[in-house]
Amino acid sequence: MRIRNQRDFWSGLMFIAFGIAFMYWSQDYQMGTAAKMGPAYFPTVLGGLLVVLGLLVALPALRAAAQELKVERIDFMALFVVLFSVVLFALLLPYLGFVIAMVALIFASAFASHEFSFRDTSIAAVILVVGSWLVFVKGLELQFPVWPVFLTR
Repeated sequence: MRIRNQRDFWSGLMFIAFGIAFMYWSQDYQMGTAAKMGPAYFPTVLGGLLVVLGLLVALPALRAAAQELKVERIDFMALFVVLFSVVLFALLLPYLGFVIAMVALIFASAFASHEFSFRDTSIAAVILVVGSWLVFVKGLELQFPVWPVFLTR
């Protein structure tokens, strides 16, 4: 049996590995029932869904009719830039607030793309900041500073 679509096959195996890890590590907690869920219930169900998703992605990659695709080389610089932008967000959030930290996250991570466009990134920043603000601040009512500390006093 030959792996024709390497990208889908290895992605599927990654989903399966994460799903099994979630299910394994959640077994230290009480499972509960669907009506009264324990702390292990959600990670176990999520892990099971990841395993099913992994199988749905990986198995078709083995078919003879699958499109032949190779795994591309990892761009470690882009990976570093994205990880750096997440750390930057975490560092800026308590001092500069959600809006400015989110804009910094979006612009910093956009530099990882070889197709960076200031205009497109600005549009994405506005849409993502407004959408995230609606979900996290208004919808879920999470308690974190929206604006810089020095503006709210």
